[in-house]
Amino acid sequence: MQKFVITSEGVFKYGNVRMHKDLLAAQDRCIGGGFYEFDYVSNSLLLSGKSYDFGKPKWNRIDVLKLPSAFQGLTIRYEGEDVSQFLQVQFV
Repeated sequence: MQKFVITSEGVFKYGNVRMHKDLLAAQDRCIGGGFYEFDYVSNSLLLSGKSYDFGKPKWNRIDVLKLPSAFQGLTIRYEGEDVSQFLQVQFV
């Protein structure tokens, strides 16, 4: 399944994995996760749900969300809300 996690450093990690924990390196601390999909019609990355192990993303624990530079130009939405409205988004 297409899953994502957010690390305590604000790094967005994603992939087609069975378990959210499979996205994490040994030193990573996870502050939540969920599911993702690309909406090419609205040019958005849609994030939703929660990780069974880590819960919903705890956005209040980070100041900057760090996404791959390939995502630049996409609107990042979690549960329909534009993430850039409550968090600084950085493309690395």
